[in-house]
Amino acid sequence: MKPSSSSGGSRANALWGRGGRQGSRNRIAVAVLAATAALAVPAAGIAGTGNPAFGKGATSSLTTLSPLSSAAMPHFGGATGPAMTASLINQVQSHPNQVFKFIVMGSKGSTSSGLAQVINGYGHATKQFSLMPGVTATITGAQLKQLAHAYPKLLQSITVDRKIKTADFQDGSMWPGSADVSSLLYTTDPNTGEILGPGPQTPAVALIDSGVNSADAADFGSRVIDTEDFCSLCTDKGTGADTEGHGTMVAGVLAGGNPDLPGAAPNAPIVSLRVADANGESMESDVIAACGWIANHASKYGIKVVNISMAGATPTSFRFDPLDQAVEQLWFQGIVVVAAAGNFGNGTQVDMSAAPGNDPFIITVGALDQNQTSDPLDDTVAPWSAYGYTADGFSKPDISAPGRYMVMPVPMGSTIPDTVPDRVLAPGYMWMSGTSFAAPIVAGAAAQILARHPNWTPDQVKGALMLTSTYLPNVDWQSAGVGEVDAGSAANLPFDPPNPNENLDTFVTVHGNSGNATFDQAAWASAVSSDAAWSSAAWSSAAWSSAAWASAAWASAAWSSKTFNAKSNTAMESLGTYTEATYSP
Repeated sequence: MKPSSSSGGSRANALWGRGGRQGSRNRIAVAVLAATAALAVPAAGIAGTGNPAFGKGATSSLTTLSPLSSAAMPHFGGATGPAMTASLINQVQSHPNQVFKFIVMGSKGSTSSGLAQVINGYGHATKQFSLMPGVTATITGAQLKQLAHAYPKLLQSITVDRKIKTADFQDGSMWPGSADVSSLLYTTDPNTGEILGPGPQTPAVALIDSGVNSADAADFGSRVIDTEDFCSLCTDKGTGADTEGHGTMVAGVLAGGNPDLPGAAPNAPIVSLRVADANGESMESDVIAACGWIANHASKYGIKVVNISMAGATPTSFRFDPLDQAVEQLWFQGIVVVAAAGNFGNGTQVDMSAAPGNDPFIITVGALDQNQTSDPLDDTVAPWSAYGYTADGFSKPDISAPGRYMVMPVPMGSTIPDTVPDRVLAPGYMWMSGTSFAAPIVAGAAAQILARHPNWTPDQVKGALMLTSTYLPNVDWQSAGVGEVDAGSAANLPFDPPNPNENLDTFVTVHGNSGNATFDQAAWASAVSSDAAWSSAAWSSAAWSSAAWASAAWASAAWSSKTFNAKSNTAMESLGTYTEATYSP
């Protein structure tokens, strides 16, 4: 069966044997600018003495945090208590004997093991995070109140350990042309254009998803170099099997090696980190644990890119959300993180405050409809591709890629092909749509960039992708971010790109005890509260102004001071789970 577009036309791909016209790409002129990230000196902290949650020594840095509002936490440590939402506080106070499952984050200078020791005096710490001081805990409402009273400055934030869903489903072989990926799959003679051999070896990529079918030799060969299972919801935990099919499909777009349906980085080694069950659900703490594993094993496997095609509908602030903090740790350690924008769009601005796509450091990707051609200039935003501002005032997505009617490998017998069998085009292959499948195109482009510029930082990779993106004349500036990814131009950029995170990097500090970089959210909130124009300097360089999308005023509108409110938007967790529309066209 051929998938049909919203206008009724059939979508071309290699399995259907119908090609699209090749249009011209608007290549932008760029100026040379070397941008460097400045790291601020850590602010003086409060000495941590006699507290097992702090590491050895008596000078651990500790940041005093403000709660959601001065009136929201009168019974949880006052002005120095942990950040929580009013709704969560009311829930805890109304049910003092109910057992809750929380993620408890410690203040700067604390340790996960010490935090667990403290919590075990009141409830039960069930999992410790390796990336940052935090644990999952089961604790009653009354015990939580006692804990907050006893250690008001130790606890940074308390949130629900929520369920997260894979970013759902929404073609075929034309997307490499639209995204300008095809030119990177081979090495060619610059004078004659003759193909000399395969493109350079890309670094390893990690997928946090429902797993990857490593037995699929036609698409992955032996390139699935490790499989780890973090799925606490899975009934077959430990197998690493992709019982949903989503992860294998994402892997096919990112790094599939089938010559008829190649991925964006078809020679990349693949590390599969399973967090989602057959229904596409995972616990946030499992995703955080997977991030921690990556941080600890990145050097061993050469992991430089992480794809997270997961998005939800629960609003949160990146300043306190533990998943945002986890992906930031990967970013600060030199690993590019790419996330899907989500499929909850309606053609207008929506709230983009769900983690991890709300994080301003990482690359958030929206989905485009190619309109049955490989010419990017007629591409439009898929109607369900989400866009808008986050609770902290940042415009998302950052960039977009084809994401409608994509053909990908899938394990037969998994949930997705069993649910929509009419989308199966051949045994082991089917079509789907969604930002889930746009994100791995950009992740693959990032891997291709690093194959040619191995010393570039994540900020530089993001800058190259944004600077060279194709301006889309038929798209409102915000709905697709800066435009459509142009992987070829980004990978072959002949100079160091400008840094889109320049002004954010000002608030990245290095903790003296651990040596780990962290984002000083309190200093950032203070700065933006007093200076609404704080972000404009990052986009004032000649390199950015030469980009085609600059004319659409993206630079000046990418951050909205009207959206951010330092008092009311410090943490927006709710008790709801992540839910999304399923199987979008």
